Amino acid sequence: MNGLMIQGTSSGSGKSFIVTGLCRLLAGMGIHVCPFKSQNMSNNASITHDGLEISTAQAVQAQAAGLRPEYFMNPILLKPRHECSSEVILNGRVYAHNTKGYREFTRTAGIEAVRDALRHIERNFDAVIIEGAGSPAEINLNANEIVNMRIAREADVPVVLVADVDRGGSLAAVAGTLELLGDDRRRVKGIIFNMFRGDIGLFTDAVRWTESYTGVKVLGVVPFVRGVNIPGEDSLNLKAQTMTAITPGKIAIGIMNFPGISNFSDFDAFTHEPDVETLYIDDSITVRDFNALDALILPGTKNTFAALGWLKASGFDAMIRGFRGFIFGICGGLQVMGSELIDDSLHENDTLKRAEGLGILPAVTSFNATSKITHQVSGTIYGTSESVSGYELHLGRTEYVYGDGFRPLFRVEGMNEGIIGHDMRRAGTYLHGVFSSDNFRALWLNTIRRAKNYGEHAITDTLTANDNSYNSIARVLSRSLDIPGILRLIHREDTTLQPQ
Repeated sequence: MNGLMIQGTSSGSGKSFIVTGLCRLLAGMGIHVCPFKSQNMSNNASITHDGLEISTAQAVQAQAAGLRPEYFMNPILLKPRHECSSEVILNGRVYAHNTKGYREFTRTAGIEAVRDALRHIERNFDAVIIEGAGSPAEINLNANEIVNMRIAREADVPVVLVADVDRGGSLAAVAGTLELLGDDRRRVKGIIFNMFRGDIGLFTDAVRWTESYTGVKVLGVVPFVRGVNIPGEDSLNLKAQTMTAITPGKIAIGIMNFPGISNFSDFDAFTHEPDVETLYIDDSITVRDFNALDALILPGTKNTFAALGWLKASGFDAMIRGFRGFIFGICGGLQVMGSELIDDSLHENDTLKRAEGLGILPAVTSFNATSKITHQVSGTIYGTSESVSGYELHLGRTEYVYGDGFRPLFRVEGMNEGIIGHDMRRAGTYLHGVFSSDNFRALWLNTIRRAKNYGEHAITDTLTANDNSYNSIARVLSRSLDIPGILRLIHREDTTLQPQ
């Protein structure tokens, strides 16, 4: 099939960034291009129009390509629940609640789903841009992997290897990766150095050496790009963002980085607000800095009981109860803010049947014999005609007690959804992506601005801002990469690119 696979020398090398930019660039050339990642491990998930789960990274790449996200763009999604267990999503639906027997799965249902998806893409698109995972040089995983070189062979596409210059050791990473690929080395037809800072002329000798030593053409050196946000795939990327200081004059929103954090792409919309900074916080924060935050968000989590237990063990439960700023919970965050969690059937966790919540919201959540809810929703902010949209992706059902200072947050599909205090300082919802609803984000942020005696801001158009980001990435790649050479690889006109 016509296409290209982007692999990396490591996790975090910028594969998703390159794929997203290429999807926008090729779509702008009139090429009907489809993003694809056979297997993704991430708790950052999105819901398609027909209620199926895929990784947010592939949903973003689809949007960059001008497409509606579909399940075949990411047929296998692994959602970590514990260090040694993940929920398996196959073709958008739950296949297994843990990865026991996963090796057999990769040889049977898993690889068949991948093949079906590739056949569908080949029939319906001009080209595919495939993203690998981690590094293809993990030789201990080669026998059962279905995300790197095995997929390049299945699709019969050339591979371009991406290395992160910013973290250092990129030359060794490229040379070492190629050395360990064995026969698959012949499939690597290009190298991209990514995230280069400074004078690119200083890297000329490195490019020359790489081509001479490896015999593989360097297709370009991509500079480090600021101000462009692409959702990360795993919470490891959040470690570098953990709170260190609060910028004076800005609204400081702390996001609890508790175990199993999921769907942290919910907060990407805040990057478009110049007076807002989001800070992921863990148990290294001081009480003084915690109380200096203007708002606190409790995000989604793959294990609500574990997240609640961590909050209690680290002393955050008392700190949160005493917090005077604004608190907002989404999905699992909403659940832990209630008075009680009930799981008599041990459906959500393996050990606890009941746990006392933080008691911030008058709500009780039960996980007893519930199936996962996965669908897109739209409605209005309660008591207004202002629109809101998002998607639900959760186990558990929550019963709210309205009155006594609390009311519904939204009106969705003819029903009340979520809960909020009349002063808006305590609120929660099941709607992921709610802050991408410009009307609601503006309402919530302007309430905080008024509380700080800041001036209100106009509504930011998130869709336009995201579209501008995709265009910015595409422009960077068009200036940095050998696009004619990449097109020849995609269209199989030249699969033997060599250094000039």
